[in-house]
Amino acid sequence: MEIITDHRFRRTIKYLRALFFISLLGFIIMMILLFGVLGYAKFLGAPPLAVPQSTLYYADDGTIIGESNSGQKRYWLPLEKISPSLVDAIIAIEDRNFYEHNGFDYKRIAGAALADIRAMAKVQGASTISQQYSRNLFLEHDKTWKRKLHEAFYTIRLEMNYSKEEILEGYLNTIYFGNGAYGVQAASQYYFGKNAGALTLAEASMLAGIPKGPGVYSPLVSMDKAKQRQKLILNSMVNNHLIAKNKADAAAKEPISIVGEHQHTKTGIAPYFQDAVRQALTSDLQIDERTIELGGLKIYTTLNLKQQEIAEKTVKKLISNESEIQAGLVAMDPRTGQVKAMIGGRDYQKSPFNRAVQALRQPGSTIKPLVYYAALEHGFTPSTTMKSELTTFRFENNQPEYTPHNFNNQYAEKDITMAQALAVSDNVFAVKTHLFLGEDTLANTAKRFGISSKIENVPSAALGTSVVRMLEMANAYSLFANGGKSVEPVLIEKVEDQHGNILYNNKQTKEQILQPELAYVMTQMMTGMFDKKLNGYASVTGGSLSNKMTRPYAGKSGTTESDSWMIGFAPQLVSAVWTGYDKGKPLELTVEKTYAKNIWVNFMEESLKDAPVKKFKAPKGVVGVQIDPENGLLATKDCPVKRKTYFAAGTEPTDYCTDHIDNPGKAKKPKQTKQQEEGDKAPWFKRIFGS
Repeated sequence: MEIITDHRFRRTIKYLRALFFISLLGFIIMMILLFGVLGYAKFLGAPPLAVPQSTLYYADDGTIIGESNSGQKRYWLPLEKISPSLVDAIIAIEDRNFYEHNGFDYKRIAGAALADIRAMAKVQGASTISQQYSRNLFLEHDKTWKRKLHEAFYTIRLEMNYSKEEILEGYLNTIYFGNGAYGVQAASQYYFGKNAGALTLAEASMLAGIPKGPGVYSPLVSMDKAKQRQKLILNSMVNNHLIAKNKADAAAKEPISIVGEHQHTKTGIAPYFQDAVRQALTSDLQIDERTIELGGLKIYTTLNLKQQEIAEKTVKKLISNESEIQAGLVAMDPRTGQVKAMIGGRDYQKSPFNRAVQALRQPGSTIKPLVYYAALEHGFTPSTTMKSELTTFRFENNQPEYTPHNFNNQYAEKDITMAQALAVSDNVFAVKTHLFLGEDTLANTAKRFGISSKIENVPSAALGTSVVRMLEMANAYSLFANGGKSVEPVLIEKVEDQHGNILYNNKQTKEQILQPELAYVMTQMMTGMFDKKLNGYASVTGGSLSNKMTRPYAGKSGTTESDSWMIGFAPQLVSAVWTGYDKGKPLELTVEKTYAKNIWVNFMEESLKDAPVKKFKAPKGVVGVQIDPENGLLATKDCPVKRKTYFAAGTEPTDYCTDHIDNPGKAKKPKQTKQQEEGDKAPWFKRIFGS
C-alpha cells in the first residue's frame, strides 16, 4: 500500500514538474513573442494617419463654394477646437479609462467576457478608443480572428508612437455618425447646424450617443431612443466626476433643435470656375487628383460671389431661352490677375465644356489693339493716317493675294487716322499696319501680352483669324488696364493641407512689359469705340453702349462669321464676353451680334455700381492735345469737332488743321516717323499697298 502511494506521489511530482517546465516554456515563448511584437511595432514606427477628408473650396470672402469627397463628409478639427463637453461625453461612454490604459482595457475585456458568457451572446463591447481608431483607420469591419489580431497590432503601434491627445483627436475626426457624416465637425454641422466647438452639453451628450448605432440612436430616426441614450451618457459623465448632477438634469431637459442637413449641399456655385480651379491644381500645382478629392485641402480661390452672380443673371436675362447660342465670360482684376467671375456656358448640366478656358475661337477685331500697340512702338501715333479703300494686297513668292473687306463694304475713300480706324474698326487700315510692321510682329507682340495660342504669320491675323482662348484675351487687355505690367490669370490664392500647412501661396512678380506711356495712349485710343466724335464714314462700334455707361471704359468689340466678342475694362476690372455657336454656325440674326456687347456693359455697370469712378491714370511722358478727329491735326477754334487725344511726349502733331477756316489752305498731314518715311520709299511697301 505504501509502495503504491509512493509511486503515485512520484508520478504526480513528475507531471507537476513537466507542467511547470511547459508553463515556463510557454511563458518564455509568450514573452519572446510579446517582445518580438513590440520590437517589430517599434521598428515599423508610427503608422500613417491618412484619412479621407473633404476638400473645400472658398470664394475670396471666405464663403465655401464647393466640396469634393467620396460620399463621406469629413472635416478635420483640432482637439482644442472641439467642445470639451463633447470630448468628455465621448470618453465617458466609450472609454472612461482612456488616459490610464496602454490601448487595451483588460478589466473591461474581462467584464465583457463574463457578461457575454452569462447571456450566451455578444452583449457588451470592450474596444477602447485606441482600438476603434485603429479599426477606423486601417481595417475592414469584419469579425474574424485575423482582423482582431491586426487591430491589436495597429493599436500597439498607435499607442507606442502617438500621444493620447493625438489618438483622441484622430478618433473624434473619424468616427461615423450616420448620414454620410464622419467626424464630430461634419456630424455637428449635419445634426445641429453649427461647428463642433459650439455645442452645448445637451447637444454634445446626444451627439456622443449616435455612434453606438446611427440607425437606432440618431434623433432623426428616434428622438425617444436618442434621449434615452443621452441620459445614459449624462449619468456616466456624473459618475466619472466630469459634470455635476444638476447640470446633467438640466441638459436632459433642454429642448434640442435638429437640422438634418449637410452644410455644403447647396454648393456648386460657379461650376465652370471650380472645374478650372481643379485643372489648375493638377496641371499648374502638380497636386494629384486623389489628394484634391480626399485630402482635406482648403482651396482659397479668387472668385467674387457678387460678380459671379451678376454674370450669371446677366447672361440668363439677355439671351433668349429659345436660343441655342452659347456664351462665355471672364472677369479679372487687372492689377493682380485674379479671376473674379467665370461663365463657361449657359448650362453646366447640359454641357460642362468650359468655353472660357478650353474653347479656341477667332477673336476678330479684338486683336487689333495689339496690332496698334506694336505700331505705337514702331513710331505710329493716334494721328497716323492711311487711306481706307478697297485694297488687294499682292505678294512675292507665289503667296496668294489678299483682299480684306470692311463691314458692309463701307470705306472712307480717303485718309483716316489710326484713332478713328480703331474706333470704327476699319479692316484695311489694320491689315496695312500689320503688313508694314511685318507679319511676325503681331505674333511676337501677342506672346508679350501672355497669349500662348499660336498667331499665324499671315495678313488676316490682323483681323483675328488665329484662334485664341477667352482667358488669354482677358489677360492681354489687363496689361493695358494696369499700365503695361506683366500679369497672369490667377484662380487660386492659397492651398492648405488638412493640418493648415500652406502648400501654395500665390505670389506674382510684376514686370514692366509695355512702355507705360504707350499703354496709356493705347488705352485712350480704345475709349474711342464709345465716343461719337470719332464717327466718320461709319459709326463707332460702341456708340449704342455709351448711354448705358456711367464711368470711363476702354475696349474693343470683334465679330467673325460665327463669333461675337466684347472685351473692355475700367481701371479696377477687365471682362471679356464671347457669344457664338459651338460648331461654328454663322451668326445670322441681328440680335445674336449684339449679345456680347450688351452682356459686357450690363455686367461692368452692375459689378462696379458701388465702386468709385476712376479715370485711367496718365504716366509721365504723356501729353494730351485737342485734335480734329478727321485729319489728326491740332484743332483750332474753327474745327467743328475737337477731341482730346493723348500721345507719347514728342510725338504729338505740331501742325494745325486748316480745313475749316475762311480761306482754307491745304491741310498738312501729320509728320511721318523715320520708319514710315523709309517704308514709303521701300519698293515692297509700295507693292503691298498697291490696289
